[in-house]
Amino acid sequence: MAMSANRKGDRRERELVNRLDEAGFAVMRAPASGSATERELPDVLAGDGERFYAIEAKASSGRPIYLAGEEVEALIYFAQNFGAKSRIAVRFDREDWYFFHPGDLHVTDGGNYRVKKETALSDGVDFDEFVGHSTRTTLDDL
Repeated sequence: MAMSANRKGDRRERELVNRLDEAGFAVMRAPASGSATERELPDVLAGDGERFYAIEAKASSGRPIYLAGEEVEALIYFAQNFGAKSRIAVRFDREDWYFFHPGDLHVTDGGNYRVKKETALSDGVDFDEFVGHSTRTTLDDL
């Protein structure tokens, strides 16, 4: 089971990398967890010369997406040290990518983070808005 979920995650990550690349970002996928350093690395680094993002990417068929507190803390830590903005990217089947600032995610009693599909659709920043192809407020204005 875990293997198919990982394969799906890898495919989704590659898809996000390709989309960001097409949108004019320089993009890099981090090596698989645990291989490069003791510290967790973000899944994707992306920059366009003005905006730099460290992104943790998660995909789900429809069930809520959970992120461990340590995972999000590691993302924020890395992003701050790197000079990037930390973002959580979520994608539910048959929907686009939605982006969140970690501080905007729901924190569970156990200290983990949760994104429900309806929350992503109502509150998330969609892909076009994220890459700046829209006249609406971008994450940089926040």
